[in-house]
Amino acid sequence: MEIKQLITFIDASESLNFTKTAKKLNFAQSSVTAQIKTLEKELGSPLFERLGKRIILTEAGELFKDYAENIVTLSHQAKIVVENHSKVSGTLIIGAQESQCTYRLPPILKTFKKSFPQVRMVFKPVHSNEAGREDLIHGKLDIAFIMDSLIENENFTIMPLIKEDLVLVASPEHQIAQKEYVTPKDLAKETLLLTETGCSYRSALEDFFSLSKLDPLDKIEFVSIEALKQCVVAGLGVALIPRMTIEKELDQGTVSEIIWIGQVRDIYTQLAWHNDKTLTAPLSAFIDMTKKHYGVI
Repeated sequence: MEIKQLITFIDASESLNFTKTAKKLNFAQSSVTAQIKTLEKELGSPLFERLGKRIILTEAGELFKDYAENIVTLSHQAKIVVENHSKVSGTLIIGAQESQCTYRLPPILKTFKKSFPQVRMVFKPVHSNEAGREDLIHGKLDIAFIMDSLIENENFTIMPLIKEDLVLVASPEHQIAQKEYVTPKDLAKETLLLTETGCSYRSALEDFFSLSKLDPLDKIEFVSIEALKQCVVAGLGVALIPRMTIEKELDQGTVSEIIWIGQVRDIYTQLAWHNDKTLTAPLSAFIDMTKKHYGVI
């Protein structure tokens, strides 16, 4: 059953004249007759009957006409919606940590740009969860990816996406990688390679040492997760980072996962936006695409 056939049927049902229908639709009369016969065969019932030189709708034809009109109307509406959807423009400002931008967002962005090619996307680095929330409150971000413990805030809609797997890593040649397992005291003696202050997994590790009443002897702070990784590979120290950022190096054997006695608080990647934020078509679509990517129902 094709839209073209339904349009032909609807016109014929109104004119009750195949010749006029053919002329109006720029078809040969034989084409109109063939389309009607195809519909009748598919439906298993005649739609028209001849009374002398006249044709009239059968009872089945009368019933089918309403459905045919609805189908054609929905087809036109769907086409308009899709056309308008692809023409939507504007700017979407997204806040995210470097690790999210590098390892998680590219497939979502590819899907989004395919559907909204005219929407300008701006990425603003969010170095701490507090900074991300502040930017959402002041309208500097439309939406933000936040890595933190599960949180609630009356000002925001916060959607947990995935629990992060944090791993302790070091160079295979580092002395600590030779141990079967390490204790908090062992770690406190090593150089810790850390991301910026306010980063969720840095804060989780610092909270762990605080609860253990230990103070690491040496720390090196990095602005870039990539720079931190290269220093791990070079053997400069030990780092606690999300597995997603170091999977390639673990597979290649350029870093080793360290088994340690200890546990930090759970960290989740969460999507957040202000409750008063207008959910435009692009923003709603971005949220839906992100949910689909992470398998969130």
